[in-house]
Amino acid sequence: MKGFASRFCTRSSAVFLASAFAASLSTPVLAQSAVNASGSVPKGYTTPIPAELFTPDQVDTSAGTFRFFDGMPDAATVDASFDYLKFIRAYETFLTLMPAASIEMMRVGHAQQGVDDYTKVMLMAPLNSNPLFLTGNTDTVYGSAFFNLKDTGPMVIEIPAGLGPGTINDAYFRFVADTGAPGPDRGKGGKYLILGPDDAEPANTEGYFVFRSPSYSNWLIMRAFLDDQGKPDQAVANYENGVRLYPLSLKDNPPAMTFVQGGDLVFNTVHANNFHFFEELNTVIQREPVDLFDPELLGLASAIGLEKGKPFNPSAEDRRILEEAVQVGVAYVRSDMGKPRNRDVYFYEDKQWFSPFAGGSHEWLIDGGKGGRNLDARSNFFWGYTVNTPAMVLKMVGAGSQYGVVATDADGVYLDGSKNYKFTVDANVPAKDFWSMVVYDPQTRSELQTPQMLPSKNSKRNKDMVVNANGSIDLYFGPTAPQGKEANWIQTIPGKGWFGIFRFYGPLEPWFDKTWQLNDIQPIG
Repeated sequence: MKGFASRFCTRSSAVFLASAFAASLSTPVLAQSAVNASGSVPKGYTTPIPAELFTPDQVDTSAGTFRFFDGMPDAATVDASFDYLKFIRAYETFLTLMPAASIEMMRVGHAQQGVDDYTKVMLMAPLNSNPLFLTGNTDTVYGSAFFNLKDTGPMVIEIPAGLGPGTINDAYFRFVADTGAPGPDRGKGGKYLILGPDDAEPANTEGYFVFRSPSYSNWLIMRAFLDDQGKPDQAVANYENGVRLYPLSLKDNPPAMTFVQGGDLVFNTVHANNFHFFEELNTVIQREPVDLFDPELLGLASAIGLEKGKPFNPSAEDRRILEEAVQVGVAYVRSDMGKPRNRDVYFYEDKQWFSPFAGGSHEWLIDGGKGGRNLDARSNFFWGYTVNTPAMVLKMVGAGSQYGVVATDADGVYLDGSKNYKFTVDANVPAKDFWSMVVYDPQTRSELQTPQMLPSKNSKRNKDMVVNANGSIDLYFGPTAPQGKEANWIQTIPGKGWFGIFRFYGPLEPWFDKTWQLNDIQPIG
């Protein structure tokens, strides 16, 4: 690694993480005998001094060699330690504030397609592989809109009956409210009133489900389902006829809505994996109220130059440090997403399938908060996924959806687009509505781009899949379709990897009690 890392690395394999730095200091290599015997008086003192108070004249760490004279660092050590601290702060900012940059780029992607205020809703009917959209599915009809409460004041959202689950997330990707079946309207439709951080609650809120968001910018994401023939027309009509967004001040004469079909457009909603990440994050910090983030988080950001009301103009050297901090962060989240280190996220002891939601908490709390927040699980989630709602972690038999993720074959080897695989979906899939398997690109975490456009199979749309005599279905993955199994084939690309997500829509008890299990993906040929 060139630049910052190479200047502070004594071994080419050293990993520049804050934890490694701290660990190395706990057992330093001592270049002087400052550690005195118990009870003895070291040179220069008049009383016994605990040995653990001393810093030797030379300390060798994974971040480099630090030199001191009687505890006072030389100039090179001063520069190195401050640069390393900036690196640590940038690394932690990338991981901790990733949700804010992620939802900001979601907003930017919509705005670039003309969906730039509350009167416009992007429909994805369905979402194919053209848009870059973190692990979006090909199986439902999305409706997506952004609104800014600083501009509008209290916002009314009308949700029609039978639309499907929806969620409102704030500008830090935190949960604000659910709509539809998991929300207070319970699928019967209703009016939601969303208050911003500066809004007083109106005197009369009768007829509204009232929620408050801590941010100005908010994302409304809704799902509707294909009809029994796998068509989106009915869902699209429900959006166009029933979804309305307008300021409470305009309730007597709400503006007309515009619905934009964006499912096949070419645009990006994924945050950057280089220095530009910090520019994306800076937009959020400058726009949103200070109280959106706690002072500890704002302290991390301001330590690298991201402070509300001030320009973000890092020097060339600082920019290089920030760039390398992101690259180390990216290496970590990529390592943990495909092969999570936390064994608790795996559904089965002897299989590769795992859950994207560790710990059963949409806030990633450990043991109800007794263990604090599972920071690794949160980073893992926001690296690869979107939408934060309790509904995704709750056991709701026959309602909502459940997800299994896999990035490795039965032998634990990353899935390779050059190779051929078979995945057997056993009979009687425990999904009241339907099931699906979607394939994704590990680089973009979006749908894998192939000539198929919809890199997936689902039991509602793909009625032509070949079914085995025992009721199971074999899905095939590879560059070319096996003869006679074309209807069961999902194309992959030589030279690229892939990962998959199996979804249960309306999951039933055999999924939860594991009497029905997902099989590993087997290499063939």
